[in-house]
Amino acid sequence: MLSTRRNPALEAKIAQMARTLRPLVRVTNGAHHPSFPLTILNFHLLTSEQCDDLAHHFHQRTPSEWTGLYPMRIEWRSDATLDEKRRRIGRFIGLRGCESPMVVRTEDDIEREARRARAREEDEVMKRKLRWYN
Repeated sequence: MLSTRRNPALEAKIAQMARTLRPLVRVTNGAHHPSFPLTILNFHLLTSEQCDDLAHHFHQRTPSEWTGLYPMRIEWRSDATLDEKRRRIGRFIGLRGCESPMVVRTEDDIEREARRARAREEDEVMKRKLRWYN
């Protein structure tokens, strides 16, 4: 049986996903891409191929003299994950929250990395010293 109670969080999410987006147009001919997401939901449903096509349509996949004429430029990698492609397209079309995530390292990670670097340096010094004995 379906509940008749309202769920404000669900209603807010549905309203967010239904928000409309204005299509960005290509600088050379003013056309918008047929796969351009017209809602936030459509953006989240973009496939990897659609993201590649959008990047190509907006001169970001293959840089040209028109690449820099858009409000922002993106470095496009066809081998990126779908999440990375969506995030880059989202940033390109002006969506908030599509920034690249920052990698936060713990103190332990930093110490471990420093120990490895010291060990590599010591190995190099020993290799240089032992080279004269061989």
